[in-house]
Amino acid sequence: MDTIVENVRKQFTLSKVTTDHGYYITCEKKDTVSLLTYLKEYEGFKHLILLTAVDWLEDNQFQLTYLLNNPTLKKSIGVRTFIDRSVWPEESEMQSAHHLWPAAKTYQRELHEMFGIDFPGSPEINDPLILEYWDDIPPYRRDFDTKKYSEETYFPREGRSTNDPSDHMKEKLYPSEGEK
Repeated sequence: MDTIVENVRKQFTLSKVTTDHGYYITCEKKDTVSLLTYLKEYEGFKHLILLTAVDWLEDNQFQLTYLLNNPTLKKSIGVRTFIDRSVWPEESEMQSAHHLWPAAKTYQRELHEMFGIDFPGSPEINDPLILEYWDDIPPYRRDFDTKKYSEETYFPREGRSTNDPSDHMKEKLYPSEGEK
């Protein structure tokens, strides 16, 4: 893997390489799809395992992580990039990678729906995937207020009760101690 990372360094400007739990390369947004193409075409990372996002609300950024696998070497590598976090209802934007891996289309649709990240040109990007008829802020954004949404959308049902989790577990796990 060190050789692959050195080959990548010769072709691209990397802002960070970590090896904590596998190899992760961080690059600029503008270089990401070119780097992914290089890894697929020249280094054998033919399989897109995952595309996911992290909302760094305090830094006003989204982190995108592409996890790739080289089946011949039985090695995986992560490619990270940061994109500006827009203020909802504006959408953040990243170049699509669906032309490299057909599965990217589904991951990109999910990130579009759940984070509000657009991938222009990606097939079916605006078609609902999970949240049909959703018209609120994307629910995986950290500024989405889950509790408020739940209180406004759902109503208390008769016969339901709320228990303090620690008291409830003590009672269930140690019933005889409650009698003392």
